[in-house]
Amino acid sequence: MNHWLMKSEPSTFSIDDLAAAPKRTTCWDGVRNYQVRNMLRDQFAVGDLAFMYHSSCPEPGIVGVVKVVKPGYPDSTAFDPKHDHYDAASTPQQPRWYMVDVRLEQRFSRVISLDELRHHASKQLRGLLVLQRGNRLSITPVSDDHWRFIMSLANA
Repeated sequence: MNHWLMKSEPSTFSIDDLAAAPKRTTCWDGVRNYQVRNMLRDQFAVGDLAFMYHSSCPEPGIVGVVKVVKPGYPDSTAFDPKHDHYDAASTPQQPRWYMVDVRLEQRFSRVISLDELRHHASKQLRGLLVLQRGNRLSITPVSDDHWRFIMSLANA
């Protein structure tokens, strides 16, 4: 099983939106970065867990855990000319972009803020990609050690 961190702007898609979705499940679409596309397509598997991270908001941070319930498949929003994520170069026959389905597993009782994560950056969270300068990827892998430590913060 892999662990991930998946960023979303809460004004676009929040943990509240996921909680309100039927069966607390929806697709994670709209990724338009080739490195992240490759992870979705090639590395995500059913049962993988990911931290849901709210970005570009007053208090950025980790707000809960989602589980992958459907592995990578072509992102249909890329095929719809009326959709914000439309990409004329992506077709059903040769899809350029991929998505996964996720289900809300746990909503944290508090936000594990970016500042709190940074506080642990020199020791327990050394190397956590979301804390590295210049990292703008919407999805990043999380090591088992980092996962356990962040979960301990959430459950404290």
